[in-house]
Amino acid sequence: MSVNELYTKFTRVWIPDPEDVWRAAEIVRDYKEGEPVLHLKLEDETPLEYPVGTKSNPLPFLRNPDILVGENDLTALSYLHEPAVLHNLRVRFLESNHIYTYCGIVLVAINPYEQLQIYGEEVITAYSGQNMGDMDPHIFAVAEEAYKQMARFERNQSIIVSGESGAGKTVSAKYAMRFFATVGGSANDTNVEEKVLASSPIMEAIGNAKTTRNDNSSRFGKYIQIGFSRHYHIIGANMRTYLLEKSRVVFQAEDERNYHIFYQLCASASLPEFKDLGLTSAQDFTFTSMGENIFIEGVNDAEDFKKTREAFTLLGIKDSSQSSIFKVVASILHLGNVEICSERDGESCHIANDDLHLRHFCGLLGVELQQMEHWLCHRKLVTASETYVKNMSSKQATNARDALAKHIYARMFDWIVEHINRALHTSSKQHSFIGVLDIYGFETFEVNSFEQFCINYANEKLQQQFNSHVFKLEQEEYMKEQIPWTLIDFSDNQPCIDLIEARLGVLDLLDEECKVPKGTDQNWAQKLYRQHSSSAHFQKPRMSNISFIIIHFADEVEYQCEGFLEKNRDTVYEEQINILKASQFQLVADLFHEKDDVASSKSSRVNVRPAKSLPKAPNKEHRKTVGLQFRSSLHLLMETLNATTPHYVRCIKPNDHKEAFSFDSRRAVQQLRACGVLETIRISAAGYPSRWTYPDFFSRYRVLLKKSDMMSADKKLVCKNLLETLIKEPDMFQFGKTKIFFRAGQVAYLEKLRADKFRSACIMIQKTVRGWLQRVRYRKIRKSAITLQRYGRGYLARRYADFLRLTRAALICQKQYRMVRDRRAFLKVRQSVVTIQAFARGMFTRRIYWEFLLHHKAMIIQKNVRRWLQRKKFRRARAAAIVIQCAFRRRRAKRQLQQLKIEARSAEHLKKLNTGMENKIVQLQRKMDDQSKELRTQNEQLLMVNTSLGSEVNKLQKQLELVRGQQGGGGQLTTLQEELERLRRELQEALAQRKKLEEEHSNEKLGLQQRVEELETENALLKSEKEELNRRILQHSKSSEEDGSSVSQREASLQTELDQERQRYQNLLQEFSRLEQRYDNLKEEVSLAKFHPGHRRNPSNQSSLETDSNYTSISTSEVGDTEDSIQLVEEMGLEKAAMDISLFMKLQKRVRELEQERKRLQLSVDKMEELAKRKGSESRSSTSEQETADLAYNNLKRQELETENKKLKNDLNELRKTIAERAAQNNSSNELQDSYNLLLSQLKAANEELDARKEEVIILRTQIVSTAQLLEKNDHIESTKVPELDNSKEPVDKEEALQAYHGLRESKKLLEAQLQTQSRQHKDELEALHTQIELLKDDIEKKQEILNYTSSLSPEAQVEYSVQQELTRLTNDNLDLKELVEKLEKNERKLKKQLRIYMKKVQELEASQAAAAQTGRSKPELSRQVTVQRKEKDFEGMLEYYKEDEALLLKTLITDIRPSIVSATVPCLPAYILFMCIRHADYINDDQKVESLLTSTINSIKKVLKKNNEDFEMTSFWLANTSRLLHCLKQYSGDEVFMTQNSTKQNEHCLKNFDLAEYRQVLSDLSIQIYQQLIKVAEGIIQPMIVSAMLESESIPSLAGVKPMGYRNRSSSMDMEDGPSSYTLEALIRQLGQFHGIMRDHGLDPEIVGQVVRQLFHCINAVTLNNLLLRKDVCSWSTGMQLRYNTSQMEEWLRGNNLYQSKAAATLEPIIQAAQLLQVKKKTTQDAEAICSLCSSLTTQQIVKILNLYTPLNEFEERVTVSFIRNIQNRLQDRNDPPQLLLDTKHVFPVLFPYTPSALGLETLHIPASLGLDFLIRV
Repeated sequence: MSVNELYTKFTRVWIPDPEDVWRAAEIVRDYKEGEPVLHLKLEDETPLEYPVGTKSNPLPFLRNPDILVGENDLTALSYLHEPAVLHNLRVRFLESNHIYTYCGIVLVAINPYEQLQIYGEEVITAYSGQNMGDMDPHIFAVAEEAYKQMARFERNQSIIVSGESGAGKTVSAKYAMRFFATVGGSANDTNVEEKVLASSPIMEAIGNAKTTRNDNSSRFGKYIQIGFSRHYHIIGANMRTYLLEKSRVVFQAEDERNYHIFYQLCASASLPEFKDLGLTSAQDFTFTSMGENIFIEGVNDAEDFKKTREAFTLLGIKDSSQSSIFKVVASILHLGNVEICSERDGESCHIANDDLHLRHFCGLLGVELQQMEHWLCHRKLVTASETYVKNMSSKQATNARDALAKHIYARMFDWIVEHINRALHTSSKQHSFIGVLDIYGFETFEVNSFEQFCINYANEKLQQQFNSHVFKLEQEEYMKEQIPWTLIDFSDNQPCIDLIEARLGVLDLLDEECKVPKGTDQNWAQKLYRQHSSSAHFQKPRMSNISFIIIHFADEVEYQCEGFLEKNRDTVYEEQINILKASQFQLVADLFHEKDDVASSKSSRVNVRPAKSLPKAPNKEHRKTVGLQFRSSLHLLMETLNATTPHYVRCIKPNDHKEAFSFDSRRAVQQLRACGVLETIRISAAGYPSRWTYPDFFSRYRVLLKKSDMMSADKKLVCKNLLETLIKEPDMFQFGKTKIFFRAGQVAYLEKLRADKFRSACIMIQKTVRGWLQRVRYRKIRKSAITLQRYGRGYLARRYADFLRLTRAALICQKQYRMVRDRRAFLKVRQSVVTIQAFARGMFTRRIYWEFLLHHKAMIIQKNVRRWLQRKKFRRARAAAIVIQCAFRRRRAKRQLQQLKIEARSAEHLKKLNTGMENKIVQLQRKMDDQSKELRTQNEQLLMVNTSLGSEVNKLQKQLELVRGQQGGGGQLTTLQEELERLRRELQEALAQRKKLEEEHSNEKLGLQQRVEELETENALLKSEKEELNRRILQHSKSSEEDGSSVSQREASLQTELDQERQRYQNLLQEFSRLEQRYDNLKEEVSLAKFHPGHRRNPSNQSSLETDSNYTSISTSEVGDTEDSIQLVEEMGLEKAAMDISLFMKLQKRVRELEQERKRLQLSVDKMEELAKRKGSESRSSTSEQETADLAYNNLKRQELETENKKLKNDLNELRKTIAERAAQNNSSNELQDSYNLLLSQLKAANEELDARKEEVIILRTQIVSTAQLLEKNDHIESTKVPELDNSKEPVDKEEALQAYHGLRESKKLLEAQLQTQSRQHKDELEALHTQIELLKDDIEKKQEILNYTSSLSPEAQVEYSVQQELTRLTNDNLDLKELVEKLEKNERKLKKQLRIYMKKVQELEASQAAAAQTGRSKPELSRQVTVQRKEKDFEGMLEYYKEDEALLLKTLITDIRPSIVSATVPCLPAYILFMCIRHADYINDDQKVESLLTSTINSIKKVLKKNNEDFEMTSFWLANTSRLLHCLKQYSGDEVFMTQNSTKQNEHCLKNFDLAEYRQVLSDLSIQIYQQLIKVAEGIIQPMIVSAMLESESIPSLAGVKPMGYRNRSSSMDMEDGPSSYTLEALIRQLGQFHGIMRDHGLDPEIVGQVVRQLFHCINAVTLNNLLLRKDVCSWSTGMQLRYNTSQMEEWLRGNNLYQSKAAATLEPIIQAAQLLQVKKKTTQDAEAICSLCSSLTTQQIVKILNLYTPLNEFEERVTVSFIRNIQNRLQDRNDPPQLLLDTKHVFPVLFPYTPSALGLETLHIPASLGLDFLIRV
């Protein structure tokens, strides 16, 4: 763009100003190129003609748009120059109170001279893990960037902090180290991070002092290397020091102080341990009173001294060493007070004999008084031939004393640094380090000496490194984006560095002059003049011959040569050092002993060691000057920095008066020039400083595009075409791979075009709106006229209609009258005719009736006579036939009886009986074979049906997905269309019913309205009475209000105290768990340290029941069992079983219904048995002995079966254990399955054989019993003496008759049994039919409900709902089939259980029969044995286990269980099972078993949670089970408080023997710990999602604006390709829904779920608000709109899940108010009042911070004025808000576990077989 386009009217510029450096102005007339004057207007409306055109007066700098003012990064400014940088810093510092600003890779830190609340733990947490450009500038952001780059690129890092004295270097370095100590804390208990921080107060005490510019100025440079392990935890540190200002020990300027340690020691001199030091006030000592001000405002030296001593102790420096250090410090003070008196000749001096300070000095250092007194006044001269002692003058002796004091202090300083490094040293291998360099900035004073020369020399080296690094980064950025690279010219200060350190340079000549015996400062100055007069960076002052000027990169500095040689030599006399070496105190002697030189480090390796080695012998010390030492240490520092990635912090001092938030532009510009900030700006401006990504550029400037251009999918091509159209000069921009690069000023030009576009659009909108308003007004007038016309015409039409209506009514009245008159006459005549006809017809009909009646009576008489005659004849014939038949049948019966007697005596008869029995047995065997085959076929059919149903379900699911995808085209699915037709018909029927209901509703509504009217009248009367009562109550309430308010306040205070106490207790629990975790970590480290080659047990093969803690006596417990269908779920597969949660609920309901049906059937069976018993007892007296024998036999058989059944159960348990052991030992599941199938086949075969044998046994037993009874009867008959019967045939006939009678009895019993069986079958079928009818009724009702529901849905939803219903039906059928299969398998297993015992009993029976045959027909005792039937006991809700099975129980229920295994069962099943086991232990009064089980349970839960410490599902599962176990312990404890809601059966199940109150407390503590772990896991999952979802994602599309970003968005630690994925609000809500679903499925109490959600919402609120307070880019109106929408969505989620009453919504109040604050107006006083009343949940600091951060996204918005913010502050100053700015993200609300008893009865709960708990016995 040309000058004529840039310098137009209304353009704002910067012009130079002598006071403010730069001043703003505005062009009032367009400038034409070549004009000598630029017409301007200042801000105070003063006109100005600014001369331009010459080289001395170029065109002024252009100002940036207001939207760019106050940017976080100076490189984001479109115009990059000095006034823009200065103005941006000033606006941020004064208006927004932001002390940190980025300038490319440099962090500019302005000292606020005020304590700010921006360095707390919550701020460190907020910046941890964030990229540099994401948050507002901060020292923590730089530290996080260094830490992240170290971890990502495994490269060492350095943070270089520089600036003037008083600019805040030490504080910045301290906060950086605090960040590293917090983020990279040590992994063990070595507290290395605390030691690193503890070194700061020590170094400040011995190395910092008060100066005129700074109250805590560091008088030395230090470089601290913080070492990190491979896991990036701090393992150690090391410190290097540079150029300690030793001259401050003996001299301080006015209003300055010596080092802090002197004043701290003097302030603590009254302590008992310091009585021997002989110290008094610091005012009494020369070395501490030269500045005439020994105090610092706001500083307590005594308190600081305590902190120093604590730091010494923390670093491991012993009390004896500390005492020696303090003695050395005190000796220096006493040495300064030693008075040296001059002799008369002036060439010698002496010290008074009674000098108390000298005695204290010698006593504190343990040296001889006489020798020290002598050598303080004399010196030894050594020549080639002799050695002699020479007197010193008073001035020479004073200089020697001061040199000794400086030397002692320097040695002590080095000793302390060395021991700090020892304390921070670690034996572990250092993987990487981060160095923090706190070094002096460029200095220039009125008098500059050797110290300033060394400082400026170091800054020249650092500036060279800084320039090369910035240049390198720029080059890398261009090459990365494939931008054509052109060499940027930047000032290289290598010539200035060569002037200082090259051969024959300033330092070289200084060292050479120091070697000359009589070298002077003047001679050295002359050498400099001769050697460097031609150098461009060296000048000789015009008016001085003992000074020189060096032109540094920042400024010209004139150095005074006086004192250079003496300071460079740093001379200390050897005799004095030898006296100190001979000290009786070891530490003092060690300070001055020689040490070997440390080998110089190679250039390829950076060693972590002190930069300055300890001094050597004095003669060698002369050869190594201070300048040479400083140069070598500086080279070592530069090697270290070059081997690391540097990060720069430039500290700026805003004013020289230490005023808070006062900005002196001249002082700021000096420092900006000196620290390299402007050089960074210049390098950036030389290239392409403004950089935009293609999406951001498109989003910002798409308003400049045409609609046709926006339709293109290639955004990159669209941006290229747009720029080529808008900017004609191609050199003004470049296209990179991912960004567009602009020259300086181009972004401002684009912003101008964008603003013009918006302005024209606003005009168009205004024009359109005004036209619309006029059209609305016209239409309103026209509508009014039309309305008047309509009403007039309507009135006339209504009059005519009334006339026509009256005429028609008259005609109708006439017509109706005539019709009524004629009709009445006709009806009268017709009635008369009808009456006459009726009487005539009645007379004729009665005559015919009497004639028919007479004929009918004659026929009846004839019929009865004829019937009597025939009956008499038939009776005579029948009597004759009966007589004949009886005679014939008697004769035939006699013959048959004789034949039967003959046959009965023969053996053929018995054979025939046996032959029939064998055939029957064979038939029964065949029948059993057929039944077993049918069973197998049914099983196969069920499996086939199951698989087919599963495939059909899958097909239907796929069809459902296809239907959902093809909802728009519904013509493809004919079956669904038929279903729709059917549903429509049903819908019509439902509509008809609906109309009926509406009619009924209307009738009811009328009745209710009448009732309401009556109630309203009554209400009016009651209101009048209420008002009278209220007037009476008010009089009494006034007196009681005071008492009530005090009571409410007392209740509130007690509630807060309770919450605080609960919070403290839970914090202690959290700390206990943390210590327990640390203890476990230490145990693991110890075990790792003891590791040796060989096998080592890992957690998988260790016992899971290792005791972690010992508890006291027995605590309460209670568990309930619940019936389960987990075996069914395992057989079906988890995916099918969990297909729909509604199916699961239906399945649970079905299980409960079946359980109730089972109870009902059991009751009916019991009633039938009792009825049968009564009938049996009544008929027992009348029955024969045969029935008694049958009953005895049945009892015997039942008893044997029960005993054998118990044995079989034990055998089955052993068999299961064997199979389980084989399954555990065998890795191949196929072999196990094959062996199991083989076993099943064998059992089935044996079962078939068993059935056949069982029938045979029953028949044989029946024969044996009957035979025994027959023999007994025969014996009884023979014993009776009836001789007359022996000779007759009657006994034979009676015996035969008796046998016949018994045969008939047998057949009768068989028929009765068959009849009873058929009757039972009929009853069962009838009950089944009734049940089926009820089910059909329920099905009809459900279908009716479904029909009503579907009628309210849309057609698409109806299709989807019908498909879903079909899926549900098929799944239910599948479950029913599975249930049938399970029942059949249970029956099969039951029969298998009886296999062994039946086989054994058959063998025993055969053996007994063989023995009975040998012993004759003896009477069997079995037939006479009286048996008692065992009645099965009811399940009492207890589970018994053996002590050795406890480990297996806990392993199955706790260690190995997964929530998915019991997902389809009743929630908290493990807790119920455990309590049932505990209840049995209580029932048998086994205290050891109870204590062992509870202790092992708690320890096992802890181990499981430790192993799954990041698994939310597992943590939620065990929180639910632990809390349920706790509730069961309370519910069944027997305490009346917990028994109020129990049923009668539950009260019977209470614990009887033990009080488990202590274990309740232990479980409560464990529940709290699990809750805290659950919160930690959940927060860890959602925390990375919060900022992106709540602040960054566009929930409302195209609402957020884009602003220019600076260099910091190019942070090298940001991985653009593999960076963190952005989360949306839907993802966050989905995650919360997942959490809620998991907790709900696990049966967690709703109150606890609400508390978890409340805690998570607090985390969301805190993280969001903290990021909002630390990010300027999101503090805008659009973000407020997005944020308000997001919070409303969160509230809707709470309402949808019935969680709104959990106080979770209240935690979002601060962020809601922050969003409203971003949206409201911020101009007038009324707005300020509204903000103060609105933001009740925000603190004053937060409100002011948000207002300061508020940034308009375009120029149509206005910034918040400073006066408005001050008005807000004044209005809110009465608030008692906490001082912290950010919310505590780690705050945890105290959790409360409310008592929620279970409604399930323990006796109704069953254990699913899939859990493998067969060893548990139901009691």
